[in-house]
Amino acid sequence: MKRREFWARFRRNRLAMTGLALVAGMFVVSLAAGWLAPYDPNFIDLKAVLMAPSGEHLLGTDPLGRDVLSRIIYGSQVSLKVGFVAVGLATLIGLLVGALAGYYGGWVDQLLMRLVDLMLCFPAFFLILAVIAILEPSIWNIMVVIGLTSWMGVARLVRAEFLSLREREFVMAARALGASDARLIWRHMLPNALAPVMVSATLGVAGAILTESALSFLGLGVQPPTPSWGNILTAGKDNIEIAWWLSLFPGLAILMTVMSYNLLGEGVREAIDPRLKE
Repeated sequence: MKRREFWARFRRNRLAMTGLALVAGMFVVSLAAGWLAPYDPNFIDLKAVLMAPSGEHLLGTDPLGRDVLSRIIYGSQVSLKVGFVAVGLATLIGLLVGALAGYYGGWVDQLLMRLVDLMLCFPAFFLILAVIAILEPSIWNIMVVIGLTSWMGVARLVRAEFLSLREREFVMAARALGASDARLIWRHMLPNALAPVMVSATLGVAGAILTESALSFLGLGVQPPTPSWGNILTAGKDNIEIAWWLSLFPGLAILMTVMSYNLLGEGVREAIDPRLKE
């Protein structure tokens, strides 16, 4: 599908355009956090402990007097890093495994797909919890662990595409001309198998952000004083009866982010799916 046709179909979907606008807004907020945040996110002001939303602190303060709005703005940087790095790693592994399984078939396919089945046997979140509990909790460990435990869906998608593509005329013609296996896989077949991967990666960012927030909420993710939406929610849990804003605003940030990526992913799927052409 040509880019112009894809964009024409995509922009007709108002929900997808809304998701794109929200994602773009998140990027701007994340990149400009130093200018947009009214306070240092780690500045402790014991005179402003658990202050309700006001003109001075638009979203209130936490138990240490830190500005919640500033911490949410800086927390968006953590969410974007985790989402894109983790999904990027998962996509690379899934592309490699799926391409090899779908292209070679036979015992290679059987071996790699049994590995996928083995990984799917373990509940992903509990596997992540176990690994993070052993390793030192840090943003890099979280990104790597999420990426290493979420590549299986991409592998299955790519394998299915390769099983279909390897019998196509253009692949057979390239093979007849003496193209190597590596050239066939990476130059001829992979570009034609990326459409479902794009959708999966977009939706995967939302899942990675949710996972990071859950880990930080449990105290196994990004460690204080680094601001993260999950550890802001932890403070909200401890003060839910007297500081409702500590739970509401970071929760809304997570909700809006996940919803925007889901809308964007669905819009991409509808734009590239030929069965949905008018």
